Amino acid sequence: MKSAASILLVLLLIFGCSQEQPKQFTIGFSQCTGADNWRKTMQGNMYRELSFHPEINFVMKDAGGQSTRQIEQIKELVDQKVDLLIVSPNEAKRITPAVEKAYESGIPVIIVDRRTTSDQYTAYVGAENVEVGHTAGIYANTILNGKGNVVEISELPGSSADIDRHKGFIETINRFPGIHLVAKLDGDWDKYSFEDELTGILKKDPTIDFIFCQNDRRAISAFKICKKLGLEKRIKIIGVDGLNGKNEGIDLVDRDILNATIIYPTGGEESIRTAIAILQKQPFKRENRLQSTLIDSSNVRIMKLQNEKVIAQQEDIERRQHKIEEQRAISENQSVIIYAISFTLALALLFGALSFYSLRENRKINKRLEKQNHEISDQRDQITQLADKSRVEHEAKLKFFTNISHEFRTPLTLILAPIEDLLGNDKIKDSLIKQELTLIRKNTLRLLRLVNQLMDFRKIEGQKMMIRASEQNLVAFIQDIMTSFEKIASKRKIDFRLITPDPQIMAWFDANMLDKVIFNLLSNAFKFTTDKGRIYIHVKASSPSQAQIIVEDNGVGMTASEVQHAFEIFYQGEGSYKTLGTGLGLALSKELINLHHGEISVQSERGKETRFTIVLPLGSGHFQESELWNEPTEEISLVRNMEPAEEPTPESSELDAGTHHEQTVLLIEDNEDLIRLVEQKLQSSYFVVKAADGEEGLKLAFDQIPDLIVCDIMLPGKDGLSVASVLKSDFRTSHIPIILLTAKNTTEQQIEGIQTGVDAYITKPFNLQYVEEVIKTLLKNRSLLREHYTSELPLETTQVNNPNKLDKKFVTEFTAYIEQHYGNSDLNVEEIGRDLGMSRVQLYRKVKALLGFSVNEYIQQVRLNKARFLLRRNDLTVADIAYSVGFSSPTYFSTAFKAKYNQTPLEYKNS
Repeated sequence: MKSAASILLVLLLIFGCSQEQPKQFTIGFSQCTGADNWRKTMQGNMYRELSFHPEINFVMKDAGGQSTRQIEQIKELVDQKVDLLIVSPNEAKRITPAVEKAYESGIPVIIVDRRTTSDQYTAYVGAENVEVGHTAGIYANTILNGKGNVVEISELPGSSADIDRHKGFIETINRFPGIHLVAKLDGDWDKYSFEDELTGILKKDPTIDFIFCQNDRRAISAFKICKKLGLEKRIKIIGVDGLNGKNEGIDLVDRDILNATIIYPTGGEESIRTAIAILQKQPFKRENRLQSTLIDSSNVRIMKLQNEKVIAQQEDIERRQHKIEEQRAISENQSVIIYAISFTLALALLFGALSFYSLRENRKINKRLEKQNHEISDQRDQITQLADKSRVEHEAKLKFFTNISHEFRTPLTLILAPIEDLLGNDKIKDSLIKQELTLIRKNTLRLLRLVNQLMDFRKIEGQKMMIRASEQNLVAFIQDIMTSFEKIASKRKIDFRLITPDPQIMAWFDANMLDKVIFNLLSNAFKFTTDKGRIYIHVKASSPSQAQIIVEDNGVGMTASEVQHAFEIFYQGEGSYKTLGTGLGLALSKELINLHHGEISVQSERGKETRFTIVLPLGSGHFQESELWNEPTEEISLVRNMEPAEEPTPESSELDAGTHHEQTVLLIEDNEDLIRLVEQKLQSSYFVVKAADGEEGLKLAFDQIPDLIVCDIMLPGKDGLSVASVLKSDFRTSHIPIILLTAKNTTEQQIEGIQTGVDAYITKPFNLQYVEEVIKTLLKNRSLLREHYTSELPLETTQVNNPNKLDKKFVTEFTAYIEQHYGNSDLNVEEIGRDLGMSRVQLYRKVKALLGFSVNEYIQQVRLNKARFLLRRNDLTVADIAYSVGFSSPTYFSTAFKAKYNQTPLEYKNS
């Protein structure tokens, strides 16, 4: 019995110790941000995490998106003296004072999702909205292949999420010149506030290719609008949130309703974990940034399957947790029973056995939970491996491109060598032939230089670029490079000089690499410096251990954004667009200077000046033994051969300038070499007018009224498709044949060009004889068409003897005006003269001189021709036709018609 009593006492002591309860905490949570489904997801994540912490009393208040209500809820939670406060704000500025007050009262505060405007909080948990914008911008560039127009729809105007996502999106697409943001529309959570505005934009601008919605609810609304307009197949749509479930982001991507969505984590689980760490006095991170992930057709199936598996596992966890709670309840009941019948040793022993069994089962369940958590971690590792595999494939594509570029060198060399021989042949005297050979040599060298730049950059990336440094005079080396630019500097009256206090600065460098760097900087300086400008090169030993090279000019300068990204590969700022550079030069220059253990930087101000500074260490101690060469290398870069020498001016252009041609051709092209080549071929048959950009081309088209227009698609400012659209929609120029020249050679791109109303679409490279024949055919067909439609008018109306440009413009405007207003029976000479900016007498004399008709006679001829056409229809009476073509009465119409055609309108109609 003593033994039983002892055992009972021990069991009671053990049980009493085991019943020690952990300290209880109260966490208050005020939620205001997000849509209903997003808020529910966050709450679900919190409750799942809280299921592992029964000691937490969780008080949740949902403000339903109303900031005023949330402020009241925060005050209520503070008054309840919660141990920790979690706040998910909607409008950061309005909530900040309430959060600061809670923080100052000594309550730890965790901010979830959106930040407040103050740093008075204990911890922050949320995704980086700027990164979300970056991800959307990169995806837009990828899916649009670097060219397209974009519309952005905000989440909640003025919110921190809206501002940061827009900022990240703009920063990214600004790196891609072909991507343009057309409009940013304001959306709201439960309203179609942008529907009418988006519908109007899509109807007005058929070039919209991509819509970035800052949440999936707005994205599906945008899809419905596109589907209503029949644009759901062409326009790409991306959303944000990427929630799991029916009609949520991942499901919409899987059903091809959205092209992509960006998973925006709620932060529910992480906020609870941080709160537990704070309450238990454990280390925690103040800034907890959550990672967002892009989901598109390439990974949506995997993500959906994994989410389904995670949900199934979570449900299993919850079931097991419920089982644990049941077991805990059993344990509590057992303790009550033990206290009630503690005098019975047998029952006490039975209770101990049951408690032991329960604990063992709990351990088994915990082990299974740990195993499932490991499985989830393995699945995340698989996603990371897939991302790594994608990067490897991208690297393989770049390697293939580099190999192809390497193959270009042999045929380019075979082209260049014969051209060099021909240019050096004294037997070739024709200046035009020499000019064309020089043009071939120049562009061959340019292509070879681009290939070399790409190969050098790939070598640097693969760490295969070997430096061969030798000791040379830096001043003499730069003077040698400057000789290549002296001719063009003299021609353009540019103040080009070297400024140095030291005639000799001995430095160790790779002449081939430094030659490429200096040559590239000088090429850019001459490219963006206007005539009569200045380009100075400063060379000095800035210290006993460093040499400094400064290349400065007073050209167009760069913006702050362009300066920031100047040395990024393939980056092109606004100023570089006009020359369509590759974006390789400065990036390669920086890498070559880095190989010298030096530095290169840029300072610039838009419209004032640009200064590139190179700092090179003196001596040879910074190089490895294998990088030092006793003799200077003789392999000077091929860019040295690309001297920006003066282009020979063809004498034939001057001789033909005085030749008169009846037909005028307008060339709109920004490449000077190409426009000079086409002009040489056409000037013997046509009077050629040239324009370097779309705006200038439109102005010349309206001023000159040419007979035909040849236009490139890729132009600075207004592109060729826009120019063609404007010309074809204006009555003064809609009759002019238009030929588009472009390097875009896919069927879809050609269809796009033809849809603008142009008459011919010629892809580069093209045959000049083919271009000439197309021009002849178009002009001939237009002449036949004009003769067909004017055959009913006397000869004088269709032939004007040797008209000048102003007369052709006047005839075009006058006939177009009559075509528009002939149906007005009150039309008179005074009204026409006023609208055309002429007096009655001036108008009468000019029309009589050019057309051989008086104004009223011409109007009557047009009306009778129109009436004759309408009389062939059976649904109009003679009286209806008379009034529709502008006659004041059917009687007068019949008289005029019979006088012209020797039969009445009714007789003509019946015949």
